[in-house]
Amino acid sequence: MSRLTRPDLDALPDYVPGRNVPGAIKLASNEVPYGPLPGVVEAITEAAAGVHRYPDMGVVALRAALAERCGVEPDRIATGCGSVALAEHLARVTCMPGDEIVYSWRSFEAYPIIAATAATTSVRVPNTAEHAHDLPAMAAAITDKTRLVLVCNPNNPTGTAIRRPELERFLDAVPEDVLVVLDEAYREFVTDPEVPDGLAVAGDRPNVVVLRTLSKAWGLAGLRIGFLVASPAVAAAVRKVATPFSTSSAAQAAALAALGQSEEMQRRADLVVAERERLLPALRKLLPDVPESQSNFVWLPLGDRALAFAGACERAGVIVRPFAGDGVRVTVGTPEENDTFLAAAEAALS
Repeated sequence: MSRLTRPDLDALPDYVPGRNVPGAIKLASNEVPYGPLPGVVEAITEAAAGVHRYPDMGVVALRAALAERCGVEPDRIATGCGSVALAEHLARVTCMPGDEIVYSWRSFEAYPIIAATAATTSVRVPNTAEHAHDLPAMAAAITDKTRLVLVCNPNNPTGTAIRRPELERFLDAVPEDVLVVLDEAYREFVTDPEVPDGLAVAGDRPNVVVLRTLSKAWGLAGLRIGFLVASPAVAAAVRKVATPFSTSSAAQAAALAALGQSEEMQRRADLVVAERERLLPALRKLLPDVPESQSNFVWLPLGDRALAFAGACERAGVIVRPFAGDGVRVTVGTPEENDTFLAAAEAALS
């Protein structure tokens, strides 16, 4: 019998989401625990009355609001089903079969899936000993076949971040015909002034794209809204290949409502940051090599103990996200949730 699907996909790993276990504390998916921002549910309810109509395919109002917030023209904005969909679109508009996509590893687990489904070659550059991007090695890995470089800053799942001087040196070293994607899904949780805003540092570079999302700090994970800022030509190409009407009416309405609550968003992000800074020293008493984090999660480099640790946490009623053989990512929750996790971690690691 002939095959109906590509045989190379047999080796492709499934994307593994954070698990939901009834009654357990979920610290596995980097969600903010404080519920929707004010006005969001009402905006969704109002939009629901028009679900028999197609949404605005041009996403005109939302793109205008995002452009104003970012200080750019709307023709530099494209939206998508989360920032991960936009990364897929960028692979589609830059790569042909056999081209290369360079990224750090371990980084966002969707990157190898994106590369494989685009029929490109993954070039994985190992993280440093401090669980961060090795930008000089990534620059050295670029070849004539490289079309796309993915830089996750702060990095998911390790939380580590790139500082401005090293990022600028890297961008200067990348050929002008290679597109660099700065994946800044966790930008709102960055407190280190040396960790740059990609738009401020590289927004004027034609070969740089900045990815952002409303899934994390803005609390819209269930509606899947991401956006990018790129040169007008790159943004137009992404809008051309995006699935028609993929940004739903409810998602557009909710995003506009959320963007009107930037002060409340920042207040909630600050609560998360305060808990992150409480968690890190407590965890380092149990595991000294826990790295810095500029995200809303922390990374426990447990290696072969990752699955066992996650199992111990689950038995204590806390769901975390293990990466077999590497470590465990733990979302920063409420103070009470974090206390429960710390007690579980102490029991597992003592």
